[in-house]
Amino acid sequence: MHYEGPIYRPPSEADSLLIQATIGCPHNRCTFCMVYKNGPRYRARPVADIKEDMLEARKYYGPNVRTMFLPAGNTIAMRTQDLAEVCRFAKATFPGLQRITVYGSSHFIHKKGLKQLEELAEAGLGRIHVGLESGDDVILKRICKGTCAQEQIEAGKWVMAAGIELSLYVILGIGGQERTVEHAVETARAINEIAPDYVRLRTFVPKINTPILEDVLEGRFQMLTPHGILRETKALLEGLDVKTYLVSDHYTNYINLEGHLPQDKSRLLDEIASGLERDESEFRPFFIGSE
Repeated sequence: MHYEGPIYRPPSEADSLLIQATIGCPHNRCTFCMVYKNGPRYRARPVADIKEDMLEARKYYGPNVRTMFLPAGNTIAMRTQDLAEVCRFAKATFPGLQRITVYGSSHFIHKKGLKQLEELAEAGLGRIHVGLESGDDVILKRICKGTCAQEQIEAGKWVMAAGIELSLYVILGIGGQERTVEHAVETARAINEIAPDYVRLRTFVPKINTPILEDVLEGRFQMLTPHGILRETKALLEGLDVKTYLVSDHYTNYINLEGHLPQDKSRLLDEIASGLERDESEFRPFFIGSE
């Protein structure tokens, strides 16, 4: 099997077979992301090469692979016809395959539209991991996300309408101290409109070789303290009135939150309250990320 460039996958895909379908990210301008800043440039791999890797994987792992993740950073940008062919071949090669998953940004999902998403669902695409990051347009513009809240909402609704599972990621603290209130309120509003299957929380950590790290070090971006992050999380959670599964399965977070909304909302708010009672010195220290 062949891999090129950084290969990342969500924690929830830890047991999935990784078959690289695209290389790099076609946007690659987000100020907080370091993954592809030094390349390689985005391109889709030839479908024949992807199929060859699947056949090789079948020889090694056998036919009973249950889940497959197709890196790299924005595989949904691949031509719909080609991605659908890859999904169909995956299901034929691994008859027991239960889920095929990709990363995809809202902008490229929106470009496909509902009809093409339905084609991908029919071909076997089962889940898309989407970095919502924030529902606040000011923040989205500042971090050069390449989309706006309304486009993200429409894209998310189309994914759900197509019958594809949607896993949305929120970066706690990405608005800094200046826009923590707006970040919580507008992100909750977007999530409520989309009603995704999953909401996954990440806490902002400045990464090496990123523009936002320069802003942090030079004082233009004021990061939230651990208590500030927890208060922002509380405000976000209080604003959610949608049925979804919330999880904070990441090393960047100060506390682990996991549960079904709305039924577990009170318990999760109690856990945040307990975290706020702890001295901030008990939480992980500030660090600059390198991966």
